[in-house]
Amino acid sequence: MGHREDLLTGAKRCLHEKGYARTTARDIVAASGTNLGSIGYHYGSTQALMNAAMLSSIEDWGDAIGMALATETADESDDPLVRYWRRVLGTLGTHRALWLASVEAMLQSEHSAELKAQIAAGMEQGRRGLAALLTARDEQTLDEPTVRTVGAVSMALMSGVMTQWLTDPEHAPSAEQIAAGIRALSAIPGSA
Repeated sequence: MGHREDLLTGAKRCLHEKGYARTTARDIVAASGTNLGSIGYHYGSTQALMNAAMLSSIEDWGDAIGMALATETADESDDPLVRYWRRVLGTLGTHRALWLASVEAMLQSEHSAELKAQIAAGMEQGRRGLAALLTARDEQTLDEPTVRTVGAVSMALMSGVMTQWLTDPEHAPSAEQIAAGIRALSAIPGSA
């Protein structure tokens, strides 16, 4: 691995351990085994490197979530919606740092138009991926209404549930409660 890759790996490690705002250039250098001059040479600034680390972490997070959601596991539930939400909630234990990094990336994007644009592109990809997964269709065959309904609403639910689990796990909904809530919402008159 070269200095550029070492810096990115070190920055991602710092991002997961310390967060975006608390990571310094010296932290990255220590984690990567490189030198301070390498940051400017390869990325231009510490902020640009941290943005790259966030984007790479979000890609990792998206890949991990996609794999977790696409992988069937032995589960006692016959309810596919409950199984789905158990897999989503399971990623909190296995990928907590990535969930937190994605939240921090959203906040930091207010200060970086480039980061905001890249996150928006990633969200579009995420909506499309979720819609494909949930409808069991190839992403290339999806129409925009499916992406804007199934994909966007699934992403919104997932983000909201994870925010609850990250901040107040004692009161966050279980997979069974989420499935029951979704079904109750769909039973509201005029929602069919």
